[in-house]
Amino acid sequence: MARALRIKYPGAVYHITSRGNKKEPIFYNPKDRLAFFSTIKSVIKLHNWICHAYCLMDNHYHLLIETPDGNLSDGMRDLNSNYTQVFNKTHSTVGYLLQGRFHSFIIEKETYLLEVARYLVLNPVRAQIVQHPKDWEWSSYNATCGLSHGESFLTTDGILAMFSIDKAKAQQQYKQFILDGLYGDSIFKSVKHKGILGSPQFIHEMWKQSQKTFLVEAIPKEERIIGRLSLEDIFSEEGVTREARDKKIRMARILCGYSVAEIARFLKLSQALVSKISRKD
Repeated sequence: MARALRIKYPGAVYHITSRGNKKEPIFYNPKDRLAFFSTIKSVIKLHNWICHAYCLMDNHYHLLIETPDGNLSDGMRDLNSNYTQVFNKTHSTVGYLLQGRFHSFIIEKETYLLEVARYLVLNPVRAQIVQHPKDWEWSSYNATCGLSHGESFLTTDGILAMFSIDKAKAQQQYKQFILDGLYGDSIFKSVKHKGILGSPQFIHEMWKQSQKTFLVEAIPKEERIIGRLSLEDIFSEEGVTREARDKKIRMARILCGYSVAEIARFLKLSQALVSKISRKD
């Protein structure tokens, strides 16, 4: 069965989550959290990442990462394996700390970076752990709005620059932006599956480029797309060659997550043919 793709390219931005095995805690105390900070600091330096935001909960963490070198998987392998080693040594345990593979979706930076950053730092509030994001010291909120010096691996300039070139003004606007989200719905509230967060144009452009220069790898099929193109949009062009049609079928199936039955019904093709096309390299 066709599976979704983990898209990698220089400059890609991702929201990343990784959860404890069997939903168990991955941070028991502040010492564990500081050990994670030390680990991710090394990973960010080694892999030339940019960390725009983060939030450490008890049994999972959130990161907002930009990868100038298009090396998400390499860095995540180092981060999770190295932190697991540190955790197991500290607590005299063995085995898997984290639950399977990390989850990620790629973000259209210009449109959704701020929304995702807000989602991250509001996690402790939505989980009813604290009443205000400033009360949770294990997120990037305080550093971004100037209430603390922050961790050295965090880069706040990218987010603040989207508000104002004046840093003090940008920090105030950032605070208000975060607070404006306290009583609104999360952008992910109605979304169960993750894959891409972007406009239809962004998604379509990524698919076109993936045929040329993107590096991709398979990820679990349950990871899908937010804001995906409709089948009407994907197949809107008439008179295309069979090769072009087949590429569009693979786009609909693999990247956008449509079922074989949905595509076959739309194109008036047999499910067997659509399934065969979807499996082609």
